[in-house]
Amino acid sequence: MPKTIITPPGSSIPIAPFVPGTLADGVVYVSGTLPFDEHNNVVHVGDAAAQTRHVLETIKLVIETAGGTLNDVTFNSIFITDWRNYAAVNAVYADFFPGEKPARFCIQCGLVKPDALVEIASVAHIAQ
Repeated sequence: MPKTIITPPGSSIPIAPFVPGTLADGVVYVSGTLPFDEHNNVVHVGDAAAQTRHVLETIKLVIETAGGTLNDVTFNSIFITDWRNYAAVNAVYADFFPGEKPARFCIQCGLVKPDALVEIASVAHIAQ
């Protein structure tokens, strides 16, 4: 099965051995996305809602670069560092997925940079 690496214009160099996304057989797999700027610095420190918005905008760009939209997302994995941010994350998430929601899970855990409050990975099925 051939695969295509998806790297939107302006993407930062990953801090580990991965790519922003991979397209294979009409499925886009978006790597875990953190609230990083182009230099891998955490943006919106202390603001879970703004970090979630940044993460989802980045995911949207990866999926659009592959030829899809957020309506094509079928599954999200959400990682947060503190349950106190759950409501803020959900409020922004609902703005990005206003209709039928994708399947998902959410867990509390530590993230690779202490100032990052949220990380999301996505799967989208796009028409080919």
